[in-house]
Amino acid sequence: MTHRNDRSLRVGALARVEGEGAMYVRVDGTTVTDVRLQIYEPPRFFEAFLRGRGHAEPPDITARICGICPVAYQMSACLAIEDACGVQVSEPIAELRRLLYCGEWVASHALHVYLLHAPDFLGYPSVVEMARDHRGAVERGLALKKAGNAILELVGGRAIHPINVRVGGFYHAPSADELRMLARDTLRPALDHALATVEWVAGFPLPDFTIDHELLALADPQRYPIDRGEPRTSTGRSFPVQDFERHVVETQVPHSTAMHAQLANAGRYLTGPLARYALNHAALSPLARHAAAAAGLGQRCDNPFRSIVVRAVEIVYALDEALRLIEAYQPPEPSSVAVPARSATGYGATEAPRGVLFHRYELDGDGTIRSARIVPPTAQNQPSIEDDLRRFVQDRLELDDEQLTAQCEQAIRSYDPCISCATHFLDLTVERT
Repeated sequence: MTHRNDRSLRVGALARVEGEGAMYVRVDGTTVTDVRLQIYEPPRFFEAFLRGRGHAEPPDITARICGICPVAYQMSACLAIEDACGVQVSEPIAELRRLLYCGEWVASHALHVYLLHAPDFLGYPSVVEMARDHRGAVERGLALKKAGNAILELVGGRAIHPINVRVGGFYHAPSADELRMLARDTLRPALDHALATVEWVAGFPLPDFTIDHELLALADPQRYPIDRGEPRTSTGRSFPVQDFERHVVETQVPHSTAMHAQLANAGRYLTGPLARYALNHAALSPLARHAAAAAGLGQRCDNPFRSIVVRAVEIVYALDEALRLIEAYQPPEPSSVAVPARSATGYGATEAPRGVLFHRYELDGDGTIRSARIVPPTAQNQPSIEDDLRRFVQDRLELDDEQLTAQCEQAIRSYDPCISCATHFLDLTVERT
């Protein structure tokens, strides 16, 4: 604090988030005048890497964007390439993809709930200190993470950057016996852990705060959106995936290597668990809906701090859905379909744990990628996070700098930003004299 009515809060490196970012807040008098979520992790040029590659390569390349949600990138890439080539996979392949995605949701949400965010609500600097007093809870969280990883390993070939995914399906499909053994030995016990998690986080002391953003999520008339759907907003706007770039406009800002996104003619918006839940609550399984109601969630949740409860409910849903998929499983024969190249542009979007993930690829006739576009959830959410921080700080100016900084970091973690996913190449202009 430089003066009683002149304050600057700076966090050079945010803790317990995925990737490297910083926070800057400026207060002049009694007014918050500047808020920046500064994503400074270097861009990694994935869209440029993809240019000139073959159309079968994006699932393997884009998986490396993130070690936490590689399946999201693989699935969006597969959908976009298959769309460009005019191919639709069989229903058994699509169901196996959904099962793989369920594993990622469980692993990612469990990581966030237990290791990254729960320490905030229970007053610990990290999960290491929390484990000393809450050993049983931490072991439960690790068991859930292990269950998600088990799905990824069996269906995807390994838990990080799965190697069994290909355009058109899978290199190999697991047997029904392998999946049923996984369900019996790992997933059914994990479902009990998931239900206990919802009850546990519902009892956390959650700050009172309400967002007012438009919400964006995929919508699937048949079930809760994970692996497919059509973009829809809380104000009733709906559009096909191929029109995503007409409705979502990205711009560059000086303080971030991530793009800022807005809805055309509507401004900032939020994607992720709160949006999915609000727009698709009725599509949850009965078990997940019951868990949500028991935790005090209505049909919509507008408090980002309560998103930890929504994520816990989504763990219940993902495990319940995985068990349903395994019960009905018949190995796809064959495990992949041919995807012959053609000159076209394809579009794909899925629901990553953090929200809508959009891919677009333009192909030459021989399958060479001419251009690529990837829009990750955290980049879409950055303007809304900054706006929420502005209002959050404005209502808490009576706190000292240490308390206010800690609460701001907790607020940012509520959105579970994946900063590594969001980094993006900025245009470079060089002027010489």
